[in-house]
Formats: sequence, structure tokens, C-alpha cells
Amino acid sequence: MFRYKYALTALLALFAGGCALQPVYHRPQAPVAATFPTGPAYGGAGDTGGPAAAAIGWRDFLAEPRLQRLVELALQNNRDLRIAALNVESVRAQYRIERAALYPQLNAGASGAVSRGAGVTTKLYSANLDASWELDFFGRLRSLSAAALEQYFASAEARQAAQILLVSQVADQYLAVLAFDDELAVTQNTLTAAQGSYDIVKLQYDNGVASELSLRQARVTVDSATANRAAQLRLRAQADNALVLLVGQPLPEDLPAPGRLASQPILADIPAGLPSDLLTRRPDILQAEALLRSENANIGAARAAFFPNITLTGSLGTASPTLAGLFGAGSGAWSFIPSLLAPIFDAGANQANLDRAVAQKDIGIAQYEKSIQTAFQEVSDGLAARGTYTEQLAALQNTVDDQQRRLDLSSLRYTSGADSYLNVLTAQTDLYNAQLSMVSARLGQLTSLVDLYRALGGGWLEHSGGAPRPAQPGQAAGQRPGTA
Repeated sequence: MFRYKYALTALLALFAGGCALQPVYHRPQAPVAATFPTGPAYGGAGDTGGPAAAAIGWRDFLAEPRLQRLVELALQNNRDLRIAALNVESVRAQYRIERAALYPQLNAGASGAVSRGAGVTTKLYSANLDASWELDFFGRLRSLSAAALEQYFASAEARQAAQILLVSQVADQYLAVLAFDDELAVTQNTLTAAQGSYDIVKLQYDNGVASELSLRQARVTVDSATANRAAQLRLRAQADNALVLLVGQPLPEDLPAPGRLASQPILADIPAGLPSDLLTRRPDILQAEALLRSENANIGAARAAFFPNITLTGSLGTASPTLAGLFGAGSGAWSFIPSLLAPIFDAGANQANLDRAVAQKDIGIAQYEKSIQTAFQEVSDGLAARGTYTEQLAALQNTVDDQQRRLDLSSLRYTSGADSYLNVLTAQTDLYNAQLSMVSARLGQLTSLVDLYRALGGGWLEHSGGAPRPAQPGQAAGQRPGTA
């Protein structure tokens, strides 16, 4: 007797658990080198000491008070980030729909019918409780539920990636605004100096000392600087508008005063770590892997479609020709209808569906590998920028100093009559271009550091040393979204 009970229990467990038609998932090998590139462009990129970039809070990395406040406002109000969070809730609800199909479905109903025929009126009242349950013997429903769960994981990682991207976008845009401020300052100084030179040349021309050629050359410098200032004012206003869009609201009046691009206290030393660390730091890579797991689960559902579908349906209730006798003795009624639906001929639809699922998984593998390669390239580019900008800025500063000295000497030679105004004009133009190049390089250095911080997975934590914030409420630190 015990042997029969054991066999029955095993059979029920087999029916409830389903057969394993879903392929065993294996993470693809990372198609990148084991270390980041080294060489003259990368400086000390191989140094992995200190905390990982992903563990550095954005308040510690972006230490300028005004920038911190802008990031805080963006995290509260940015609409793209809000859409990403709502998308997580939407996909989570879809997973709950798929998971609900694993359990029996119960429905209660009541009806009353009156019909008349051949002079006879017939009445029938009924109340019943219906139950149905698809026995997931071949794992179709479980595979669909697993696929939906991985979609949920992917959406949670996408929400995290959206925040990391937003932090870097706000920082980059803020730095661009400061760069336009510096460029406007350079242009205004150049315009002031050019206007002063023009006034002197105009006075000399009026007194017959300077030629009309010198006068026109001096005027060209003034007009060129004026045109540049107008263009820079336009770009500065558009950069402000882009920053407002990222923040998600008009900029408050009580923001801390802006700093200067040359004195931004942004963390310059960001440990690179190893390429394998990107698999856990970068949410876009985790998102791609979750989607790959989802496609892997869909193969199990496609395979299960080749096997019979077993459903148990039952009904328990009462029926009576009178409403008063609906729950009286002898009015009970029940039914139990097991059914089995096996595919015989579908013109190759099931095979095509399986082929499609396999192809989708292969696409997912390629997308996952591409996400790793993209991350590797972004980090490598950032390390190359970190290793070269310091030397470039030092050389550009020397150029600016040399051009300033050249302008001073050219002006002295012109006023003493030893040289033409063309040399002054050329020196002034070269100094202006050198100063703009200096601003551009300084902006490039800072934005490349911000982008390296993002590429290494930084921007999710608010404070260094804090526990990683979950992508969804109720998620423990270091735990995949939605798992217990």
C-alpha cells in the first residue's frame, strides 16, 4: 500500500513540476581581452587600487555644490527616468500574469433562465463554482513564466542604466554650460582688446599716421569677435535649455553659484578594475544577459508546444426550477472534465516557432557580446583620455602663454613703427584660437572623466561606502530584481 502511495505522489509531482525542455543556460564567454589596453596613451590605467568606480557615490565624484543639486533635481523630475521606472512596473505586472497561469483558476457564477414553448413556461436557476487547471507537464507555462521574469529583471536593469546615464548627462551638460561661459569670457576679452586697438588705429588714421589697410584689419578683428560672441550666446542659451530638459523643471533661483571650468573639483582618479568586473558593474550588460535568459526560456516553451496540453476542468453547484429550491436537498450538480489536446498537423507552425526561438536566442547572444565589447571600448577610450589630457593641457597652456607674449611684442613693435599691424592682428587671432582650444581641451578632460565614471558603472550610489540601492523596492543589495 505504501508503495502505491509513493508512486502516486511521485506521479503528481512529475505532473506539477513539468519536464525540463528548457535548455540549460550557459553564460557566453566575454569576447574581450583579459585586461584593458596599455601603452603610452593610457598612463597608469593598469592601477586597480582603491574603491571601484561603481562604489564611488555621485555626490563624492561630482563634488561641485551646484552640480550636485542639479543631479538631485534630475533624479526627482526627469521624465525619461520616470518612464523607465513605470516600465519596470508594467513588465512586473506582465510577469505576474504569466505566473498566475501556473495555478488553478476558480470562478463563481449564477444564472437564471426562463423559456416558453408549446404553452409551457420553463424556469431554471443555477449557482456553481468552476475550476480549471492546465497541468504543466512539459513546462510550457513555467518557461513562459521564466521568460517573463527575465524580462522583468531586464527592465529593472534598464531603469538602473537610465539613472547612471542621466547622472552623466547632467554632469556633461553642466560642464558644457561652464565651457560656454569661459568661451564667452575669452571672446569678450578679445573683443574689448580688439575694440581698444581699433580705437587707437582709428585715431592714428584720422591723424594721417595709419593706413586705411591697418584700419580695415583692426575692424575685421572687432567684427569677427562680435560675430563669435553672438554665436556663443546662442549656444549658451541652447545648452541651458538642454540642461533644463534633463533636470525636468525650470532651474530654481536658489541654486548654489556656478563654479569655473578650470577649478571644478571633480574626482580625477577613477580605478579601472578589470574587464570581468564590468559584467557586474554595468546594468546594460546585465540587462542584455537577462534578455538572453528570457530567449533561452522561450525555447523551452516552443519545445513544449510539440507535446499534449492537459487540462482539468470541474464544476460544483446547484440547479433548480425554482429560486427557493436552489439550495434545497437534491439540487446539487457537479461535473469533472479532463481533456488532452495533442498536436497532430500544424503545417510546420510549431517547428517554425521553435526555429524562431532558437534564432532569437542567437541574436540575444550577439547582443550580449556586443554590449560587453561596447563597454570595453568605452572604458578603454576613457582611460586613454585620462592618460593624455594632462599633457595636452600643459602644452596648450604654454601655447597660450607664448601667444600672449607674442601679442605683447607685436603690439610694441607696431606702436614703435617697427612692424605692420598685420602681425598684431595675426598674433591676436592666434591667441584667441589658443585660448578657445584650451577651454575645449579642459571641457574634454572633464567630460571624459564623467563618461569614464559612467562606463565603469558609477552613478547608482549617492554616497561612497553606502549599500547599493536596489533597482526596485524590496530588493536586497546584490540580489537580482524580483528574487527572494
